[in-house]
Amino acid sequence: MYRSAALAGTAIVAAGALLLGAGPVLAHDEPLVDDGVLDSGKETHNHHSHGQQHGEEEGHLPASSDNVLKIGNLDLFEGAEQPGRIADVSAYGNYAYLTAFWEPACDRGGVYIVDIADPEAPKLVTKIDSHRGTFSGEGSQVIDLKTKHFTGQLLAYQNEICPGDDKGIGGVTLVDVTNPAKPKKLVEGAGDFDVPGKAQTKAHETHSIRMWTDGDRAYVVLVDNEESADVDILDITNPSKPVLVSETDLVDESAQPLGEVHGDATFLHDMVVEEVDGVMTMLLSYWDGGYIKLNVDDPANPVFIDDTDFEQFDPVRLEVAGEQITPEGNAHQAEFTNDREFFIATDEDFDPYRVIAQIEGAGEFTAVQGSDVPQISPEQSLAGGTRYVGLACTAASVPAPGGATVAVIERGTCAFTDKVQAVEAAGYEGAIVFNSDAAGNCDALVSMLVDAGIPAVFASRTDGFRILTGGVPAGYTCGSGTPYPVPLAVGDPGRDVDVSAVFDGWGYVHLYDAETMEDLDQYYVPESQDAAYASGFGDLSVHEIATDPDENLAYVSYYAAGFRVVEYDRETGLNEVGHFIEEGGNNFWGVEVHEHPNGEKYVLASDRDSGLYIFQYDPEG
Repeated sequence: MYRSAALAGTAIVAAGALLLGAGPVLAHDEPLVDDGVLDSGKETHNHHSHGQQHGEEEGHLPASSDNVLKIGNLDLFEGAEQPGRIADVSAYGNYAYLTAFWEPACDRGGVYIVDIADPEAPKLVTKIDSHRGTFSGEGSQVIDLKTKHFTGQLLAYQNEICPGDDKGIGGVTLVDVTNPAKPKKLVEGAGDFDVPGKAQTKAHETHSIRMWTDGDRAYVVLVDNEESADVDILDITNPSKPVLVSETDLVDESAQPLGEVHGDATFLHDMVVEEVDGVMTMLLSYWDGGYIKLNVDDPANPVFIDDTDFEQFDPVRLEVAGEQITPEGNAHQAEFTNDREFFIATDEDFDPYRVIAQIEGAGEFTAVQGSDVPQISPEQSLAGGTRYVGLACTAASVPAPGGATVAVIERGTCAFTDKVQAVEAAGYEGAIVFNSDAAGNCDALVSMLVDAGIPAVFASRTDGFRILTGGVPAGYTCGSGTPYPVPLAVGDPGRDVDVSAVFDGWGYVHLYDAETMEDLDQYYVPESQDAAYASGFGDLSVHEIATDPDENLAYVSYYAAGFRVVEYDRETGLNEVGHFIEEGGNNFWGVEVHEHPNGEKYVLASDRDSGLYIFQYDPEG
């Protein structure tokens, strides 16, 4: 997909609610046009690999534990494993709530409810099924709600549509879980709708949610996967009749100079809401746009406060290897610390390599790998002569390689998969797609969602012209309204290229000053920055963080690198003080600090392949 032109500031829209089975429709922003760009949180999770977690010999880090007690765990699928089925975790009282993802097969996701009254022996109570063809991933939550319309415990979870399904729904589902053994859906699929004034059954797909209360009112914010105004706030004071009160586009506010992050995909992925110095403050994770604070004292009129900027050079690669490379970006999730002095944030990165690319006689260019294609790695490169093949929307339109190895394709008109499959069918061994002249594209770098049998990378329009001719024509412009013509005819040869891979590590953790938004320090698992662990050990990226409400501690779900505990302060930054990896490995997605009714504090973690783990940090070891 590519995003529509960004709105200036905040778009405010009043709207009605969606009830079970019917509901009025809400006004909307310009939708996204889909040509296969990673531009929503849903698409970031299409790359999770389970083959590396449990499908290969020694496909995980060795079992170990330090200063962490495993109190209990529940394998929901013992004897009938479902790798990748479990996503996030939340808790309230004596119950934990685990969302059901779309893997290994998608039909009905929803939420597993687990009794944790005895933390040493958690047990399944029931499962809330989502709508047909729908799954849940990031962001379930339970709050205690007392309004004139509702008194009790309210569960919220998001809805996304199963890959390839047309029966699923989007939006948020709200459930009365005052009696967790008998959950009652109050509304299913509430959210933002496309056509004003017409009842519909499908709100926009939603990647994550977060509820909060303010006085006698309650709200939920949704990550809207389908338009650039992707911060949707609903009033849920009456949870049976949610009302959309605002939509906000933060692409302009979060924009970083093109090329200063390895990829220019700006979209909302996750958020939390806390009161900070008397202001209801939303902290948003905006992928390559960094982390953003909004004032939501008036949820109908959110106000931009401040945002972070990624460093000029990736601070971890600079520290570990002395490399001066652009940061990956990928602002995924964050939480304020207990005193609101800091926030701790996770940059998720599933690809431990990036490509380095050379044009014969014209220097380097920047390229971003496509998704479901052979990846350029130490064992797989892309080199040789190039040929310009135009838009390449059909195999019949593609000129024969004629000795060239790499097809150079202009973005536009059709999906990336159509283009790359067309040149593959014509006999090319690889593809470079360069950006279009459309406003907002030009020199932006995107991550292509593309399925083909040959390597494929994306480059800016300027670099596309350099690949074709060795330079940029005099008078070249882009995005001005009158497209500058491609300097070669379809079928003409371009310059030779050599595209290879360099290890740049997996995702890691940041400590930010919550007032200045300065990046103070980073934490990473050592193996995640070692090329020897780039394959065969599972995904060694960070995923989520949960901060301790009482101590300067944070708990980290690090996928195949296990469960981690870090302490923090301004002087020494982030330092690991505990960890846990089960015999046979883990694949942790979610993490939640929980004050149990028994008076103890536990940390709950969701293992994607099994279910629930319950931990306590024990500094005495």
